[in-house]
Amino acid sequence: KLEEFLNFKQLKTSLKEAILLDYYTAGFWWAKERNFSVIQLSGFMDLLNYLLENLSDKHMTLGDNLKELAKAMAGIGETDSERSGDLNFFSIEQAKAIIDYL
Repeated sequence: KLEEFLNFKQLKTSLKEAILLDYYTAGFWWAKERNFSVIQLSGFMDLLNYLLENLSDKHMTLGDNLKELAKAMAGIGETDSERSGDLNFFSIEQAKAIIDYL
């Protein structure tokens, strides 16, 4: 049903849609196997989308995109709410696993 959510209409003939479906499906199942909560799963999928958009739309280099990932993950596990980012619903261990996955 992910193909419906992504609004793919030409999955059988579009290599791009097939690759994107594989990218998101692999990420979804990876997170699901780690028992991410619904909020964590949603945040992880947003992160996958954000990083892909950095590459495709902004034409960032891999190095620049890794810097963006570091910014997004900054503050996870810290109690100071000023340092906590939007992904503060991940534990430090989960954040490390996400970085390893990506």
